[in-house]
Amino acid sequence: MPVTQAREIVPATRLENVHYAIRDLACIADEVARQGHKILPLNIGDPLNFDFKTPAHMIEAVYQAMRDGKNGYSPSSGIAPALDAIRGEAVRKGIANIQDVFVTSGVSETVDICLTALLNPGDNVLTPCPDYPLYSAVLAKIEIGLNTYYLNEEDGWQPDLDDIKKKITPRTRGIVLINPNNPTGSVCTRKMLEQIAELARRHNLIIFADEIYDKLIMDDDPHIAMAAVAPDVPVITFGGLSKNYLAPGWRIGWGIASGEAPVIKPYLEGVNKLLRARLCANHPEQYAIKAALEGPQDHLVEVKRKLRSRRDLTMKWCAETSRVSCVAPRGAFYAYPRIDIPEGDDVFVTELIRQKYVTVVHGSGFGQRPGTKHFRIVFLPDEKTLTAAYSIIGDFLRERYA
Repeated sequence: MPVTQAREIVPATRLENVHYAIRDLACIADEVARQGHKILPLNIGDPLNFDFKTPAHMIEAVYQAMRDGKNGYSPSSGIAPALDAIRGEAVRKGIANIQDVFVTSGVSETVDICLTALLNPGDNVLTPCPDYPLYSAVLAKIEIGLNTYYLNEEDGWQPDLDDIKKKITPRTRGIVLINPNNPTGSVCTRKMLEQIAELARRHNLIIFADEIYDKLIMDDDPHIAMAAVAPDVPVITFGGLSKNYLAPGWRIGWGIASGEAPVIKPYLEGVNKLLRARLCANHPEQYAIKAALEGPQDHLVEVKRKLRSRRDLTMKWCAETSRVSCVAPRGAFYAYPRIDIPEGDDVFVTELIRQKYVTVVHGSGFGQRPGTKHFRIVFLPDEKTLTAAYSIIGDFLRERYA
């Protein structure tokens, strides 16, 4: 007779620290939806869930690549036309001293590979608080403890330089800068970038500049690339097609490595070892990179027009709603209101889903200063949908915290 397996198979203990608030909340929303309720989703930053479309010339480029048989493996770093286009885009943004360019399966893979290639047990990398939860999830996976620095809500969510200085230890290897920031929508000033670059020089740090939203600046001031401010400092600039070019499901991202060659080259050898180990990113979708970066940019005009209007509607609601205040976002498509409530923001968002069928994400899922409570809004939906959602959230606040 076959032997019956008596013990359950349990996951690795390091996964206890892996959390992803955005998708974890979707499980609760799915449960509510199965009860027959229509969910108003303000939780996931996917423009294609709303009234945005991938530019047609990019779709045509991928379709043509598939028709031309580009369906096998690509070179591990990416195809030459894509790499050339990314380099050209970097030069247009003022990035010099480019030492390497590589294509990945979304910026999520860029983050995973770059952190894994850098950190040994006991090392740390500074990450912003609040931040996009992918960073803490990857660090938990590779068993690296968090070392977070605060963003200053009173200063438009700029990085808190004094806090960064206090958090640098002899085992700190790098600093993550999300600019424009997710979840706050803040954009770093040139002065701030220069000050962070100086800290990196002084402490021999590499900077991971997550600039996936760099073309989605709603105000007049242009985005400034971290690497353009500090050509001598080792910087990996993250970019991709997901947000600027409205193609999140294609999972195409990239990294641009810049800085002095003798300093960064040994690290890049490790990055490329991991790139080779996972074979390659999606091959036919890479043909959209040249089309995106060198082709028509017309869609951005309409995208930014919509985002400005929806941002302004969001800020008006925040200003008029009791218990809510918000620093105006300047980039991306998120707002991060502060709420004055007597219970946890995780309870607030969970009950909002269960009782009112609106999904936002709790601030504690991104990180926040002790004693503060927030929630993240994705303001991608059209104005009618946003107005309805905000009316419902306002009713919930009045009913629950009267």
